Amino acid sequence: MTLSFRARLIAMITFTVAITVVLVAWLVESNLRRSFELSNAARTNALVEQFNSGFQQRGEQIAQRIETVANSESMLRIALAAAQSQPDLSPFVNEAQPLAADHQLELLEILAQDGTIISSAQWPARFGYRETWLAVLNKDDLPKKGFLKRESLPEGEQLALVAIRQLKVRNVILYIVGGQKLDEKYFQSFQAPLGLRPILYRYPGIGGGFSPTNFISISAAPDSATVNKASPELQSPEKLEPLIEEVQKQHVLSRDTKLTRTIEWTNNPEDGETIHTDALVGNNNELLGVLFVATPMREQIRLAGHVRNVAIAVGMAGILFGVLLSMWMSRRITRPLEELAVAATQVAHGDWSAHVAETSSDEVGQLAAAFNRMTHELIAQREQLIQTERVAAWRELARRLAHELKNPLFPLQITVENLLRARELGPEQFDEVFRESTATLLAELSNLKNIVGRFSDFSKMPTPQFQNVDLNNLLHEVAQLYQAQIARNSALSVGWSLAEELPNINADPVLLRRAIENLVLNAMDAMADGGILTFRTALNREEHRAIIEVADTGAGLTPEECERLFTPYYTTKQFGTGLGLAIVQSVVADHGGTITVSSAKSAGTTFHIELPIRAKDSVS
Repeated sequence: MTLSFRARLIAMITFTVAITVVLVAWLVESNLRRSFELSNAARTNALVEQFNSGFQQRGEQIAQRIETVANSESMLRIALAAAQSQPDLSPFVNEAQPLAADHQLELLEILAQDGTIISSAQWPARFGYRETWLAVLNKDDLPKKGFLKRESLPEGEQLALVAIRQLKVRNVILYIVGGQKLDEKYFQSFQAPLGLRPILYRYPGIGGGFSPTNFISISAAPDSATVNKASPELQSPEKLEPLIEEVQKQHVLSRDTKLTRTIEWTNNPEDGETIHTDALVGNNNELLGVLFVATPMREQIRLAGHVRNVAIAVGMAGILFGVLLSMWMSRRITRPLEELAVAATQVAHGDWSAHVAETSSDEVGQLAAAFNRMTHELIAQREQLIQTERVAAWRELARRLAHELKNPLFPLQITVENLLRARELGPEQFDEVFRESTATLLAELSNLKNIVGRFSDFSKMPTPQFQNVDLNNLLHEVAQLYQAQIARNSALSVGWSLAEELPNINADPVLLRRAIENLVLNAMDAMADGGILTFRTALNREEHRAIIEVADTGAGLTPEECERLFTPYYTTKQFGTGLGLAIVQSVVADHGGTITVSSAKSAGTTFHIELPIRAKDSVS
């Protein structure tokens, strides 16, 4: 159903008001969301920097304490004992505990050069065990500061911030490793900003899977850090498992592990949080843990909902105002336009004497006056235009015909002049010139006949003789006709994309083949240096049309050339008549179809032919 101009005007004004309100609301909500994101990102970065800064400061303190332990008399005694020919280090099994207590270290181990534990403050029973991680450490370049390490304790594995120092006496090297566990006690001195919820996850050791007990939640209060074994702050830790695995994969691929995801803890979106991640790695780039910074979305969602509600209210009021305004404007504008439309319809049906009343001096009145002037000028110019077009057409035809006939007439003149001069020579010489001249005359007369024939073909195309035609077979026949010419050019190839369910159509196979051959010749001329000639067919079931496409990968055409391509006598070739594509268009038009061209410079050219499938054509 076609809407009237008045209805469209009402709809347009109403839609404009509504879309403006929606756009403003969307911009406000987008800017609000962006502001929240920027604010949260800044606070998150500040928190991560604070967290890393705390690690760095605590690591420097631990490194200084380990340095003091390494220079103590106790360590010197152990090193001298280890330098004996048959050393017995069992008397020093409990040496690490008092050293750790004196230097305020929770963890302290004294290791032999091969990693064997001489004394362990946190696990004395491990005397004589060997630390495997020491074997992969670069002993010539030991870490100067503290670093993260997974530490084995009686209660299980724990993350620790440790430092290592080397003590060398004579030919004996000892290693002192000590530090502090990253547990709830460590985070009691860490105060998270209000509105942010830091959560630390410690990756299990080799072979360990996801474990909810490996979380540490850090609350905003300075003394409320608790292990998440039964923490009310993290009711569904398993929802963080995919994010933990994603961080692990990103770390393996050496990509950025600073991810941002949204986690919905319940069915209520307001309970969701935006989670930012920061990986915690050890000295050998081993992924030991990940720091999550959770930002609640409740305030953002509520504020966005409030903005939407206000926008809906303003939008409804704006739509009502737009409807009233558009009804008033439509009554004022459409009435004279309806009169103008009636007069234009009369002119379209041939009544050029139609007249519109000029009731105002505004734009609509000016339009009516212009319409009246136009009809008067059209009446005056109609006969003049018809006469001008006739003269122009005859002039163009005479110019083209004179241009085509001029080339063969000159050789004819020269040949006749040669015959006249040869008449004065002897009979034998005259006979030889006569034979050559008659051959030239016959050739040029044949050329004249062809030129006249082309113009005659264009002026009077034969009536199509319709019969059942298989378009796919027709294209194969055309390609077979030029197969030898294509085979001689190794750089030229043929591509196919034919519709399998294309029905036969009623067409003149001779005329249609001639039209397609003309397109193929043009395509091959455009690909003198090689390319791909492609034949395509398709079926437009909605419009009941069969589609033929002939495409090349040649130099292509400019938009100006495409516009004039089917104009009679227009050609882009040096020796063309400009009638080939005009004849193709005439053949397609006689079949009730259309032909178009799409091309661009250096991008090839494609001709599109659409032919109707009549009721008696069978569609598969």
